[in-house]
Amino acid sequence: MNYFRLFDLPETFELDLTELGSRYLSLQKRFHPDNFAAGSERDRLMSVQQTANINDAYHSLKQPLLRAEHMLALRGLKISNEQRSFTDPLFLMQQMELREQLAELQDEVDPEAALFAIEQQIQQQRKQLLKALSEALVEQSAEQDQLAAELVRKLKFFYKLQQELELIEQQLQD
Repeated sequence: MNYFRLFDLPETFELDLTELGSRYLSLQKRFHPDNFAAGSERDRLMSVQQTANINDAYHSLKQPLLRAEHMLALRGLKISNEQRSFTDPLFLMQQMELREQLAELQDEVDPEAALFAIEQQIQQQRKQLLKALSEALVEQSAEQDQLAAELVRKLKFFYKLQQELELIEQQLQD
């Protein structure tokens, strides 16, 4: 299913999230199961299925990584559940260094300042990768799609790091 078509939106990474939300609400209202309560069993089941499709599509298009994965899947490159190792040693070293910094946070003289510095570094890297991903997805070629897939894989590391950072931040506050 093409989620962009479902919402009648252009197949682009840079989406107007306000427009997406508006179209989501409109589709939800149109296909809500309550509207089909008096209908046939088939109509009720189709309504429930369509509502589930709308929810899945909205969830995917709203989140940049899922949106990129969907775009790549539409282009024939499915990476959503793959388990693949990296061949970029510089990226892997950077990830190991960031993880070491996170592990050593509690030993810092000012852990909150160190946490803030790491968070800034992660956000800056994520922002750069998202920009590169957006640019790679503009051109629809096999080479750019492969680059986009690699950028998605790297971004997943940063999203996991961000989650770990938030857990550590909660622990420091407790």
